[in-house]
Amino acid sequence: MPRTTVVESPGCPPLRALTTDVLGLVKVVEAHTKPAGAAKVVETWGAPDASRAIVAASLADRAADPVLAVARKNGVVELLNPLNGDALAAVKTVGPAPNDGGAEGDPLATLHLFTRQASDSIIGTFLACTEQGKASMWSITKENAASGSDVGPSATWDVCSGANLQFCSVDHGESYAMFGGKGIEVNLWDITSCSKIWSAKSPRANSLGIFTRPWFTAGTFLCKDDHRKVVACTNDHQVRLYDTALQRRPAISVDFRESPIKAVAADPNGHDVYIGTGTGDLASFDMRTGKLLGCYIGKCSGSIRSIVRHPELPLIASCGLDSYLRIWDTNTRQLLSAVFLKQHLSTVVLDSHFSVEEPGETKSKQLESSVEAEAEVRTEKKKKSKTTEDETEAQVRKEKKKKKSKTIEEDEEQVGVVDHSDINGEIYARKEKKKKKSITIEGDEEQDSDGEMCSPKRRKSGERSKCLKKKSKKQLVA
Repeated sequence: MPRTTVVESPGCPPLRALTTDVLGLVKVVEAHTKPAGAAKVVETWGAPDASRAIVAASLADRAADPVLAVARKNGVVELLNPLNGDALAAVKTVGPAPNDGGAEGDPLATLHLFTRQASDSIIGTFLACTEQGKASMWSITKENAASGSDVGPSATWDVCSGANLQFCSVDHGESYAMFGGKGIEVNLWDITSCSKIWSAKSPRANSLGIFTRPWFTAGTFLCKDDHRKVVACTNDHQVRLYDTALQRRPAISVDFRESPIKAVAADPNGHDVYIGTGTGDLASFDMRTGKLLGCYIGKCSGSIRSIVRHPELPLIASCGLDSYLRIWDTNTRQLLSAVFLKQHLSTVVLDSHFSVEEPGETKSKQLESSVEAEAEVRTEKKKKSKTTEDETEAQVRKEKKKKKSKTIEEDEEQVGVVDHSDINGEIYARKEKKKKKSITIEGDEEQDSDGEMCSPKRRKSGERSKCLKKKSKKQLVA
């Protein structure tokens, strides 16, 4: 058993990872429990065979029709369904004929499967490159896969000659590719035209005049939207940042410990990178300043060969020669889960569209849904019964109101006949009283005035004396 550091793992969120190893096996690791749980091996695809060891793998992480491409040691590139492991197609790219037992002179070193699809008839398009720097583009259609006919490359070119290519990285837009290796400076190629657009320049000699031969082991594009900034790692434990738009020499160069750097991955924020060394050290750098952000807790016991960053969740996955798949939290830099997979691992990829529910959760959800449906039916029945009761009560009330209104109208009609007669008599009596009063008032006015009218108002107000005084004066004058 390999030597490992004991660290308490709180568990990882739901995820799905696919690993490849030196025996040609593809193992599926999943974590199902929410919100955090242990990752476990759920499936193993293929038969163990050292001659069919997987040297590189690439996943077209699409929501619909995803494809997994694996490059084997014998020069065959297989396209698999990452959901169930079914073989979609197989292409012999390099190496001897299948019936030839001779040794291969130029094995595959790198592989990249393009995420974008040119048409629905194409299963997958990939870029493969050998150790001697021979790059080729391949497109496999459904017709070729069904008929089993040989497929030739759509484009080929030489990245280098007489050297050992060790890594290839394609930008997010899948228009540019970066290559590097032992004795090969970092160079940038335009995939559409198959032409070199930039090449790095070796650093200057040191104070003793010693010139170091280039040896690049891993590289990646730093930003999704900008292909001009690339990060390359060397066998001399250096992390270099190149800006292809400004200069050919590195803009930032940082040393990390004393072991060669074997893997690197970029963060979606566009300025952080994660590196893994040959002694199992895992760390993150901010390439804007070259500052070390921190090392991850729980050292691996073997060389790290692959690092991948989850596009949505804050975690990374790493694997290597210690046969462990490890899941790390990028915020706390703590180990979330570790799975022992028995063989030396070469590559790990993550399925970002994975979502799963536990069987118990599904049963409980089904029960909850059935209970909710029953409750809804009951509430609907209650509502219907209530509505019918309310309608009957409303009808009864309306009928009662109608009856009451009819009785009231009849009473009013009877009362109205009697009242009209009484009212007419009273009105006639009042008119007669008013006539009598007017007659008496006119007689009084004529008696009091003797030619001058004296109103009853004056009598009420005390002005009758004035009228008498006027009469006496007139009599005297007469």
